[in-house]
Amino acid sequence: MAKYLVKRILLALVSLFLICFITFFAMNAIPGGPFNGEKAKSAEVMKVLTERYGLDKPVGIQFINYMKNILHGDFGVSLKTGRDIAQTILESFSVSAKIGGMAIIVALICGIILGSIAALNRNKWQDHIIIFFVTLFTAMPSFVFGSFLLLIFCIQLGLVPVWTPSSPNYVLPVLALSFSPMAYITRLTKTSMLDVLGQDYVRTAKAKGVSRLKIIFIHSLRNALIPVITYVGPLTASILTGSLVIEKIFTIGGLGSKFVDSITNRDYPLIMGTTIFLATLMVTMNLLSDIVYKLVDPRIKLE
Repeated sequence: MAKYLVKRILLALVSLFLICFITFFAMNAIPGGPFNGEKAKSAEVMKVLTERYGLDKPVGIQFINYMKNILHGDFGVSLKTGRDIAQTILESFSVSAKIGGMAIIVALICGIILGSIAALNRNKWQDHIIIFFVTLFTAMPSFVFGSFLLLIFCIQLGLVPVWTPSSPNYVLPVLALSFSPMAYITRLTKTSMLDVLGQDYVRTAKAKGVSRLKIIFIHSLRNALIPVITYVGPLTASILTGSLVIEKIFTIGGLGSKFVDSITNRDYPLIMGTTIFLATLMVTMNLLSDIVYKLVDPRIKLE
């Protein structure tokens, strides 16, 4: 286990370095710059700005200097606002994490329950209804579903207030984020549950007269959730990092909207900071899902 963790951590560090390398040079290869705007600046002003932020040096030197600063925990400051990047990321991520965390809980609970119901009522009307809505939510992108919720429940019916920083309402953003992963978890749980219910130890438990609830919750559900647990790590990272469109639709000032704004404004330090943070989150969640996978099923060996 320890050997596996050391190997995964080393691979994670290599992956993060490659992400930094590719992002930095691809970002600087795009024509234009962070100080180019509708109102042209004089050559003297541009020279002062580029020298102040070190953009007058060769790209390779800029990358080396940036990596040195990263190793010391310095993500730099925004070229547009002058704010510290690390502070901006932490403040924005707290909003995204709250919405994403609630969306993950809703997706897991509803997905596992609906998947179990569909498996236990295979080819019955309950199964058909669940699969119909699962297919619908899988085919509908989250931004389309989010726009639909906003149009119907906020604008047309006025049942749910619009999200504002002073009075945040998380109902619609959480639903928009959770429905697509919930549909996938439902299908995953159903497939896995059907496979487990056909195993010999389940048939033996039935032959011994074990109650139906005990067979479902003790003998079947735990093993049926192993594929779901494997999916939870990437799911968590994808929801937390992929909520940028939803945040834009509902005008939520989370990390996703900051990331979009940084790309639009060509804010190099903020682009790099958010990319490194989101990549680290993705790698960490994948590693944690593997560890939990091992704890749930001791037969699995991590090498």
